[in-house]
Amino acid sequence: MVIGILSDTHGSLPIDWWKHFTDVDELWHAGDIGDIAILEELSQHKPVKAVYGNIDGQDIRQRIPESQYFHCAGLQVWMVHIGGYPPRYTPEIRAQLDRLHPHIFICGHSHILKIIPDHQRKLLHINPGAAGMQGWHQVRTAVKLYLSPGKIERAEVIEWPRTVIKR
Repeated sequence: MVIGILSDTHGSLPIDWWKHFTDVDELWHAGDIGDIAILEELSQHKPVKAVYGNIDGQDIRQRIPESQYFHCAGLQVWMVHIGGYPPRYTPEIRAQLDRLHPHIFICGHSHILKIIPDHQRKLLHINPGAAGMQGWHQVRTAVKLYLSPGKIERAEVIEWPRTVIKR
């Protein structure tokens, strides 16, 4: 399975975003979608799993949850917008990680791309950075995650220059 992971679009997608995700099976969005039209555009192409972020309005919050825990390719996945990084999780996130035991933990919020193994919790932490224009980041980023049954094969980083905008 191939998964496209985005976060922090803040109402805009890179103009050529779709060419990077034509081969994905699902799109996952880790919050701060920014505009319901982004969620609708993603859903026109592939099945979408998403969580809302701190900037998302009621229209988005009524359609998607604050966090999602699900199974994909025999792996347990937990996605939430604000999650921190290993080992600096908030007490609430740490407690949830210890309760849920996901293989993959996905969050956004920081606009900083990070793919970090958390050896203590035996999980892969992924923050895809920010695919949108708003924020201080210089490069827009996303991640493609390649999974086989029960195994994370590899992750691929996608980058766009900050000047390429869709909306």
